[in-house]
Amino acid sequence: MWPLWLLTSLLALSQALPFEQKGFWDFTLDDGVPMLNDEEASGADTSGVPDLDALTPTFSAMCPFGCHCHLRVVQCSDLGLKSVPKEISPDTTLLDLQSNDITELRKDDFKGLQHLYALVLVNNKISKIHEKAFSPLRKLQKLYISKNHLVEIPPNLPSSLVELRIHDNRIRKVPKGVFSGLRNMNCIEMGGNPLENSGFEPGAFDGLKLNYLRISEAKLTGIPKDLPETLNELHLDHNKIQAIELEDLLRYSKLYRLGLGHNQIRMIENGSLSFLPTLRELHLDNNKLSKVPAGLPDLKLLQVVYLHTNNITKVGVNDFCPMGFGVKRAYYNGISLFNNPVPYWEVQPATFRCVTDRLAIQFGNYKK
Repeated sequence: MWPLWLLTSLLALSQALPFEQKGFWDFTLDDGVPMLNDEEASGADTSGVPDLDALTPTFSAMCPFGCHCHLRVVQCSDLGLKSVPKEISPDTTLLDLQSNDITELRKDDFKGLQHLYALVLVNNKISKIHEKAFSPLRKLQKLYISKNHLVEIPPNLPSSLVELRIHDNRIRKVPKGVFSGLRNMNCIEMGGNPLENSGFEPGAFDGLKLNYLRISEAKLTGIPKDLPETLNELHLDHNKIQAIELEDLLRYSKLYRLGLGHNQIRMIENGSLSFLPTLRELHLDNNKLSKVPAGLPDLKLLQVVYLHTNNITKVGVNDFCPMGFGVKRAYYNGISLFNNPVPYWEVQPATFRCVTDRLAIQFGNYKK
């Protein structure tokens, strides 16, 4: 019965987006503190999720050798496969081929699989994809092709695609037009590729209305300026970003979660955060900041700020909370300042007057 569990889990996963993915099947785990109306703000479109009641058992004798087939789920992981197996039932909705030795996707590998909803190709050795390999997959919404040997975004992705996870490959360039026609796409995970700022051609994301984008563990030295303005979540952690300049965040006014942890940020220009009026969670941990960024009190919906492991030496009484009452619409439920050279005994209690609970504040444990 475990293939049924696999399908049920995948359908549940389509309704949540991660901050940090630790493993393939746990990308619904979220390291952030719960925020107000998070599901509403995510804007994730789940209208295309199949109705489980409609997934009645099929009794097709078609099942590739060594695979497990049940309830339109074909599970062929960890079999040492060199290519996509044949004899896959045409009514399959989930095809799991992860952790094999597949090196190439050929033109007719997915022929007849017009009902496929999710395709899992994680942890193979794929370096070549035929330009028409995905053509039969007219209903594909989720493509997981991370941890392969790809040097480019696959061409001619299905227009039905909602979620693309292509992290941990060898992609250095995102050309203009590669996402053309993908009007339903709302989530792209492309971290772990050797992408530099110059690797994004102008207009590379034109036409996309993304909700979630992650470009972590790359080689970015600044915040890309041509990403979709529809983004609610942008994660650029584990890069080489050194500063946030005034207009870096100008087009991202819809962000409610911004991840910039594990960079080399020393300076955040005054006023740069004012372009994020709906921001709820800000990750700036493990950088080189010497002070609390200016502008936090003006972010009326901000609830979580990660500033631990920086070089902050002083916390002012008005660094986090606005002056006056009734100004901030959502109180903080998480402020992390530990592992900074702050003499925390000198911080005035009024500094955290807009925090829900004193346990939400994390101080101390600084080591030179």
